[in-house]
Amino acid sequence: MSSPPPPHSSRDTALVFVAKTVRTFCYGFLGVLLPIHLSNLGMSTMGVGLSVTLTLVGSAVLTYGIRRPVERYGSRVTLLGLAALSLVAAVLMLTSHNPWLVVLAAMIGNVAVGTGETGPFLSIEQVLIARATPFEKRTSVLSYYNFIGYAAAAAGSAILGLGPTAALLFGIFLAGSVVQLIVFRMLPVQHIEAKARAGGLIPKSPTIRKIAGLFSIDSFGGGFITQSLVAYYFHERFGLTLATLGVVFFASQVLSAISLLLAPLLARRIGLLNTMVSTHLVSNVFLIAIAFSPLPWLAIALYLGRQLLSQMDVPTRQAYLMAIVEDDEREEAAISTTLARTVTQAVSPSIAGWVMSAAALSAPFVFGGVIKSIYDVAIWQVFRKVPLRESG
Repeated sequence: MSSPPPPHSSRDTALVFVAKTVRTFCYGFLGVLLPIHLSNLGMSTMGVGLSVTLTLVGSAVLTYGIRRPVERYGSRVTLLGLAALSLVAAVLMLTSHNPWLVVLAAMIGNVAVGTGETGPFLSIEQVLIARATPFEKRTSVLSYYNFIGYAAAAAGSAILGLGPTAALLFGIFLAGSVVQLIVFRMLPVQHIEAKARAGGLIPKSPTIRKIAGLFSIDSFGGGFITQSLVAYYFHERFGLTLATLGVVFFASQVLSAISLLLAPLLARRIGLLNTMVSTHLVSNVFLIAIAFSPLPWLAIALYLGRQLLSQMDVPTRQAYLMAIVEDDEREEAAISTTLARTVTQAVSPSIAGWVMSAAALSAPFVFGGVIKSIYDVAIWQVFRKVPLRESG
């Protein structure tokens, strides 16, 4: 076993928080804007679903692609490279009127199309936080990390209500990418120790393989109800305008942020795994009910109720993952699980787009809710007797 890397400082965590804030602020408006912008550029419903899939495919490719750079050059250099790609993506969005070039930009810029961030930034940053934080405080710090992300995304969604142009919003994304480059440049240069390579696509650890497989089921279900597709559904089904959608997703992000602060309190009472499963199962009931709602206010209320509960598993899942593996397995665990989640999530939006066109606009809510419920039962059954490698 290789010796663990030196722990990171609280300054590093603060820098990660700043980058997270800037990045997710942009994701807050981009996730709502992109499907409608693509539709305005002439893309069909099936094309919009495919574009969400391609964006997630891009995120998966980037997540897999950072394995070697992180290993050879460290977190700082890898994060700088990712920020540079975001800069390129912003320039493409600003200058192109071809919808497929806009999709390409979203792919290389790792633009989030859901209510929570996935992809390479998350894979690296959660490990930095885990090493900087003792076990007993880790769930709380990860909750704050995700809270900042959701709060910033809520603010990003809210500015849509002011009626900014797409060009202005893409310009803000460009500025945010520059800020990330500056922030990541301030991270310390790491000493990279020689160690065994991470291996192939499939992790060597049975624990990582199992949990990555289960996470992929949850993510496959989540791909049916990404924020972009929910925004498209509310727009097509109930005629909600971009400004109204901005308010709805502002409220959803605020509720998600609140749930992240409640998660550590519940986890201290019933444990990380039980918190993950119980809150997630109830949220899936709300999700399925949206499909049968005939009124816009009821559908929105159910969606907001779902957001209040469904995100409690985010920091608890991250803390649980970091606690069941050895320290020198953390990069592999974070990248492998994020990759598994992103790959499977990339498949379902194109299916959802086809189902919305061929069957019913609301069908993805049922598909997503049922699949995510299967994940909840399965992960509790498989991991309920697995001991944590750390305890507080």
